[in-house]
Amino acid sequence: MGRIALAWRILTNGAFAAKVTNLLESVPTLTASAEASPVVPTRALAPVKPVRSDAISLLATLQREGRMIDFLKEPIESYSDAQIGAAVRDIHRDCGAALERQFAIRPVLDQSEGSSVSLNSGSLSGRIKLSGKVGDGTPASGILAHHGWQSTKCEVPVWTGDAATASIISPAEVEVR
Repeated sequence: MGRIALAWRILTNGAFAAKVTNLLESVPTLTASAEASPVVPTRALAPVKPVRSDAISLLATLQREGRMIDFLKEPIESYSDAQIGAAVRDIHRDCGAALERQFAIRPVLDQSEGSSVSLNSGSLSGRIKLSGKVGDGTPASGILAHHGWQSTKCEVPVWTGDAATASIISPAEVEVR
């Protein structure tokens, strides 16, 4: 509605004019000092940190998909090597798939273990750990004992539970009869 049409309606309609008057009187007015004060921008709120550790979420994934914790907490002394081997095969496959999906784990060095590796000072910044006869100076080469592992992504699922269940890796299961 344009200004002229609004003014005309106020002038010609008493009930409407009374409503406008009541609204205008109920709006708080700014004092001169309030008008002169600078507007302070509000800071964006920091995202709420989840109350559950990503480590618990990872353990929950390994338990749910590979029953890893069940296996590690089970006393295995009474089982034969064949029984343990059969159980490990499934755990190995399922937990490995979960780790690959969430972390895309790749070797730090692509060479075969046992191969000769050339070293420089830049490559030793946490990517390579020296062992054996390590002297004071940087060695020029060595034999690869283990290629190391690195994560090429990190996609741990976001947990949406409440604080009371933040430490639950796997809930207890009760079969109702």
